Amino acid sequence: EISYIPQSHAPVYDYEVVDVVLMACGNDLKMLATPGPAQLERAHEALARIGIGHLAHRTYTQISGGEQQLVLIARALAQNARTIIMDEPTSALDYGNTMRVLSCVRQLAREGLSIVQSTHNPDHAFLYSDATMVLAEGRLAAFGNPHEVITSKLISELYDLEVEVNSLYGDKVRVCVPLREIEGR
Repeated sequence: EISYIPQSHAPVYDYEVVDVVLMACGNDLKMLATPGPAQLERAHEALARIGIGHLAHRTYTQISGGEQQLVLIARALAQNARTIIMDEPTSALDYGNTMRVLSCVRQLAREGLSIVQSTHNPDHAFLYSDATMVLAEGRLAAFGNPHEVITSKLISELYDLEVEVNSLYGDKVRVCVPLREIEGR
């Protein structure tokens, strides 16, 4: 099975967090059946696994964007999918919630789930990806290990911006630095 996590989610009703996650548990129910104790337990387990069990009875629309993304990840887990596709999961998040979401996703990959995510931030690929596919104008521009694929030349051409890829901490971390911004200071 495959789960999909959208870039953003705007619910129509004020559901509790646990109910948002519970909606993913219906894939094993018969037609017109309602979720029971087994599905509710699965929803709570997914929330706990992501580290947000304390949000279970909060209203989904009243929690932060980062917390909402974590709820959507928990919902995908509750579906028992082995592959999760994420559309720019951090596009509207602050730095702290971005790191929390990406760290959570990395942990899921370590546990054996397949994660496919789109991002416009090459630094995220350096930090959290095992393999990177770069698309340019809808075509495959590069594929492979992020440290080999994401080069200054590729990123500069892709974004029409002079960029330098720098290594930090003995090449444990790589970052893309826009040179025009540095030189203009």
